[in-house]
Amino acid sequence: MSNILVSLKRFFTNKNTVTVLGVIAILALLYYGYSKTIENQVRPTRIPVASTTIQPRTLITDDMINYIEVPAAWVNGNVIKNSNSIIGKYTAVNTVVPAGSMFYSDVLTTKENLPDSAFTDVKDGERPYALAVSTSTTYGNSIFPGNVIDVFMKATDENGKIMVGRLLAQVEVLAVKDSSGNNVFEDTSQTRTPATLLFGVPDDVYILLKSAEYLKSEGVELFPVPYGGTSPIEGDLTVDREELVAFIESHTNLLPTEDNNQNNSENNPDINTEIGNQ
Repeated sequence: MSNILVSLKRFFTNKNTVTVLGVIAILALLYYGYSKTIENQVRPTRIPVASTTIQPRTLITDDMINYIEVPAAWVNGNVIKNSNSIIGKYTAVNTVVPAGSMFYSDVLTTKENLPDSAFTDVKDGERPYALAVSTSTTYGNSIFPGNVIDVFMKATDENGKIMVGRLLAQVEVLAVKDSSGNNVFEDTSQTRTPATLLFGVPDDVYILLKSAEYLKSEGVELFPVPYGGTSPIEGDLTVDREELVAFIESHTNLLPTEDNNQNNSENNPDINTEIGNQ
């Protein structure tokens, strides 16, 4: 018995033996750690996915969600794992969630934090202006956000001549909206009719454009043209911007002021309505 103990003592105190046992122990630990890592990576994890294609600015409800099991390695920190964090939220602006897609935290927002991206793109010192358009004046709905346009003006002068000219040049379109204020190109599942082009302009230009809106009875019309293009409307006279500005200013000076409207409203109750319809 003592011989056996002596042999074992010599065996475990041998440097080569200790080295071999240490290597074996390290390999065993590495194998165990690797096995656990692989096991954790391939372990099925249940996550919510979109049951249908969800368009931008859409309130997410329970019926829009299905559940699937995927390897845990597919679920990174940005993937939402709990449907309670999805239902009641909105898809962000210009974000489409395809059917079968996972939900990511950066594509969802609350109603209160759902901005109109067009207004956030208006530069400092500018104001958003909505130019009235139609399918035909947008060349068959072919003017998109990000396109650069010119704004032309048509008017009838005091001699009955139709004059046409470029009022604004190189304006970037921030949004194309329908009559309900929805972005025309935002929802790929619907065909929407353009009603306004939104872009930013300085205060003085904004006032100029709003003044021109009051002159429809004078034959004034504002319409977009692709940047650098020519007007699709032909007139008797081709005029420059200065002449158009002078026309607007001279004619809007003839309009009743707000104070005059209030003073004359009792004698002529239709005056405000008439001006507003011009």
